[in-house]
This record gives sequence, C-alpha cells and structure tokens, in this order.
Amino acid sequence: MTRLLLIVCALAFFGLGFDASGPPDVGASEAFAQEHGAETAADAEDAHAEGEEEHGDDDEAHGAGELHLDGGDLGLIWVVPFVGILLSIAIMPLVMPQFWHRHFGKVAAVWALCFLVPFALLFGWQLAVFELLHVALLEYIPFIILLGALFTVAGGVRVTGTLKGTPIVNVAILAIGTAIASLMGTTGAAMLLIRPLLNANENRRHKVHTVVFFIFLVANIGGSLSPLGDPPLFLGFLKGVSFFWPTTHLFFPMLMVSVILLIAYYILDVTLFAREGGLPASDKGEAEPAERLGLEGKINILLIGGVVAAVLMSGIWRPHIEFLVYGVHVELQNLVRDLILIGLAFLSLHLTNSESRKRNGFTWFPILEVAKLFAGIFVTIIPAIAILRAGTDGALAAVVSAVSDNGQPNDIMYFWLTGILSSFLDNAPTYLVFFNTAGGNAETLMTELSSTLVAISAGAVFMGANTYIGNAPNFMVRSIAQERGVPMPSFFGYMVWSGAILIPLFIVVTFVFL
Repeated sequence: MTRLLLIVCALAFFGLGFDASGPPDVGASEAFAQEHGAETAADAEDAHAEGEEEHGDDDEAHGAGELHLDGGDLGLIWVVPFVGILLSIAIMPLVMPQFWHRHFGKVAAVWALCFLVPFALLFGWQLAVFELLHVALLEYIPFIILLGALFTVAGGVRVTGTLKGTPIVNVAILAIGTAIASLMGTTGAAMLLIRPLLNANENRRHKVHTVVFFIFLVANIGGSLSPLGDPPLFLGFLKGVSFFWPTTHLFFPMLMVSVILLIAYYILDVTLFAREGGLPASDKGEAEPAERLGLEGKINILLIGGVVAAVLMSGIWRPHIEFLVYGVHVELQNLVRDLILIGLAFLSLHLTNSESRKRNGFTWFPILEVAKLFAGIFVTIIPAIAILRAGTDGALAAVVSAVSDNGQPNDIMYFWLTGILSSFLDNAPTYLVFFNTAGGNAETLMTELSSTLVAISAGAVFMGANTYIGNAPNFMVRSIAQERGVPMPSFFGYMVWSGAILIPLFIVVTFVFL
C-alpha cells in the first residue's frame, strides 16, 4: 500500500507537471508564522509575524536573506498531497481498517514526503528545510504541546457518582461546555468534559449523535465570545480587536445557533432514549446503591487554569527576545509557554492517582493518533496556506476576489468563504487572510465595517465544526470517543452530519444577521 501511495504521488507531480513559473525569490523577505489548528497559544505566532510585517524597518534589521515561500509561485497541483491525506483519513479506515490502525502514521508520512521531495527538487533543499522547520517549530510542536497538556491534565479529572446519560443530563453537559468554552478555550472545555459525557452514556445504545453535537457546540461554536475561546478570535485580539468585541457582536448569533442545536439535540436524544427503553437496570441504581456525585483530581482544574494563563501570557508578553534556527524566529515567550505547559502536564501526572486515570478510561492512543496524523497534515497544508495567503496573486485569486462587490465588502461571501476554507485549511490563518483582505484595520472593522468582521469571525469559528480538521479539538474528541468504543462516523460521514444540521442553520444565520 505504501508503494501504491508513492506511485500516486509520482504520477500526480511528474505526470501532471509542475507549475512552470519557477522557484520563488529567496532574497530579503519576511518569515510568516502560519498556525494550523494550534489552539490560541500557537496561533499567536501568526498574528505576531503578520504584525511584524507592518514594521518593515525592524524586519530589515534582522530578516534580510531569509528564505520565503511565495504562494503566487504555486499551482493547485501542490495541494494534491493535502487532499490525499484527507482522503486517506476518510476512506482507509472503512476499506482497510486493520492496515490503517497499524500504519496510519506511515501513510501520513508518505503524503508528507509526496510534498517535501518534489518541493525540494524544484525549489531547493534549503527552502524545503526552512519550511519544514518553520511548520515544526512555530506550528506543529506548539500545537501538540498544548493539545497534549490539555489532554493529560483534563484526563485527570474524573466525575464520580451515578451521573447517567439521560437526555436532561446530556443536554446540561452540552450547555455547560458551550458556556465555558469562551472562558477556557474550546480545546480546554472539550478535553475537560468529553470523558464525563462518555462515562455517563457508557450503557446507552445510541451515543454517536451525542459526540457529534458535542463537537458542534463545545469544540467550536461555544468559543465564539472571547479571544480565549477560539484561535481566530485570539488572532483578532492581537491585531487590535478589543477583548469584549466578540462578546457584544457575536453573542446573538452564537446564542441562536446554540439554542437551536441544543433543542434539536434534546428532541433527537429523547427519541432515541425512548427507543432504547430508558436506562438499563444497572443505570437505574437497581444493581448497586447510588454513589454520591463528586470529583476526583480537583487539582487538575487549577492546572487547566494554568494552561489558559500560559496561553494568554504568550500573546501579551513581548520581551523581544528570539532565537534564530535556520531562518526561523523562535520567540522567548513561546518557549516559556511551551515549557510551562509541559511542566503542568508532568505535574498533573504526578499529582493525579493513576487508578483514577485508569477508571476514567485514560490511555495515550488518542494523542498519539492525533500527533502522527497531524504531522502529515501540517506538512501537506503548507502549499495550500501559501496559495491562500498570496491573495489575488495566487491560484485562489478568484475565491479571494469574490468577497468584494465594486469595492464594497460582501458580508455574505466573507461569511461563507471564510467558513468553507476554515473547514479544511484551519480557521486561524483563514481568518487572518480575510481580515487583511477587508483592510486589516481593527478600528475600522470594529466600527464602520463591523458587519464584515462579524461575518469573518462567525464564519471562522462556527464552520470549524464542519469537518474533523476544522478546529483543534474536533479530531481529538473523535479519537477519544472512538477509543472508548463509540462508532464515530468517518471523515465524510461526519460531514453528512454537519451538512444536514449545520449548513441549514448557517443559512439561517446568513439571512438573520448578514
């Protein structure tokens, strides 16, 4: 199978041909920070790098001679490996489940090489090494450290007692998660509550719908009210959007979408619960006396607060100290953040009873699966993001140009294009592209063009729920649930859920608010 994938890559690049425009200029240029799915901490790199562009003199002092990939030099053929890895994630678990379970990391590595090898041959190994280090040091490693820290710390929180998955209990967990996602981030809220939700529904026959709605609400839409909630809003905050602007301007769209989803979930869960005949005898407390509700590993709640504080610190503290690694600028505040997150994870492991983690269903497989697959995704998405960032000079010029009508912003197109691209190319860099396309002036966007900023923000945050890779916690939630025995839908199967439920709802958002 590995050989087959290599043959496909070779045919794609050498049979269909390279872009004829030649390699990019590797002279004096800026190094962009592209954040691909990392929760707020890692995404802060992107906004900072974008902001640094506005101070050309400062960059000239230390940025001359840096390598730089110009997305305008890339054709859409370079997106083939990214599409390939997505199709592998979507199809191979269905047609080759045993092979996929054993070799998904190797498949991801093959697709990464399908981009890197031809890229190095055409553009030079120096630029290939630079892009690989750039994506590793500024994007992938911070992403995995943050996700791993939250996975470890939240995995030490165990709800004890007879919390059972009735429709009322389930909708309450979803509502609480939606409410706290803007305070602790969608990843933090999702990692904190997914295991209690799965434990409560352990003996339910129908569970898939519960996890799917959990991804919709807790892992995405709930994070739309503050910069701490979701990466795009944090980037907007770093670009000058006031901290409470999302709270005041996205509250009613978020409220409408959340309430409709909670009502729809409740009706669906009540129906399925009735078909199941209610709770099994053991869940009704007939087999053993009811245990009082409580929490084990309470210290981890404080550690999650530490994670949030470390993320916020990396976006606010600017010591202007950085380390140069083959042209990649690694800033001190981000190193400090990552070290704090690693320390908090180890502290959680030390302070939490191992038996409690075991009873919580905690294993390392979900984070290992995400780490391997997203390593390939982060590498193969490099050309896709570069093309998008090239704006009207890139292969997606028609898409970027569609957001303007005779020089005036088209809010509906901003909403849908930001959302659709966020579903596949990660919502953080997509938000920045359209933020800058709309003028990039935070003061103007918050006042005269506030409806445009609402469209961009809502599109990036809401539609991150459309696919498993649209936002950082989506795939992690899916992996945890699947490892616990929930038969989660495939990549395309999940899109059937989001297409049937979310897309009509987003059409309503378009008519009501845009």
